[in-house]
Amino acid sequence: MFTGLVSDVGTVASVSGDGDLLRIAIRASYDPATIALGASIACAGPCLTAVSVEPTAGGCVFAVDAAAETLARTTVGAWVAGTRINLERSLKIGDELGGHLVTGHVDGVAEIVERETVTADAWGASERFTLRAPAALAKFIAEKGSVCLDGTSLTVNAVQGDLFSVLLIPHTLQVTTWGERRQGDRLNLEVDLIARYAARLTEARAG
Repeated sequence: MFTGLVSDVGTVASVSGDGDLLRIAIRASYDPATIALGASIACAGPCLTAVSVEPTAGGCVFAVDAAAETLARTTVGAWVAGTRINLERSLKIGDELGGHLVTGHVDGVAEIVERETVTADAWGASERFTLRAPAALAKFIAEKGSVCLDGTSLTVNAVQGDLFSVLLIPHTLQVTTWGERRQGDRLNLEVDLIARYAARLTEARAG
């Protein structure tokens, strides 16, 4: 379980394998002594398992395996050496829940259709991103509700059909990969857990 609060931005060091299984090595600033084999780490949204950890200058390189389901539903298959990704360690009992409950089970991929500057001041510029959700997921996205995009917990500002918008403050733009995002970029989308279960209960009652 995660919160959608990014704790590091890692860089893909290498990608090996082909077909339905890729091994991806990721360079991060985490202390290698704190990552146990089998630990869950959210990598740009998807919850992936650390299968190896090696210390390196300034942190570590950990490897994860991405199988067919992850490759089919996320942007992981497009990662190459040098790709920067948002990282979050799994939630511990007693940790502050500052975002919203995120499972790391990505539902699909959203596409940025517009980026615009909303306000600019001495601290930087806030940016509004408008995204298109897959048609099957649009019903789970509500104004003032929560979404997780590339591992970042965000509040939905507005919804119109399959389009929705989110606002990024300067701090978030600086400490995540959002500052690099442009029109046409594709991001991993996890809809709110509560919305998903509420819709399923409604469907069950209707049936």
